[in-house]
Amino acid sequence: MPGEMSTEPLGQGGRDLDQIQDIDLAPERRAELEAQPINYELPGLGQHYCVECAKYYETDIALQSHWKSKIHKRRLKQLREPAYTIEESERAAGLGRETRRPVASAAPTVPLEMVVEPTVV
Repeated sequence: MPGEMSTEPLGQGGRDLDQIQDIDLAPERRAELEAQPINYELPGLGQHYCVECAKYYETDIALQSHWKSKIHKRRLKQLREPAYTIEESERAAGLGRETRRPVASAAPTVPLEMVVEPTVV
């Protein structure tokens, strides 16, 4: 309704790039998204959808104009790069298998026989 506050934070709407790459760009899912049934609650009755940007448009002219825009072309460039994996993010954080080392103790342990007590003069 007009005037109501949204519960979503600003700028957090839409789908992430990895969701679009893994789910929406699959050939069977893409065909399903491009040929949606009429839905009266979506913009343009849900008939004008940009799969790469995950957005609905009011008219076919608006969708074709969007396809020529910088925003769409930037999104296409972003989608050409492979999605990050969990293993890649762990390696970036230094938690990968090849960089894992045994944890050294905080203070080196010295045998008691080697400890020399100071003499009081």
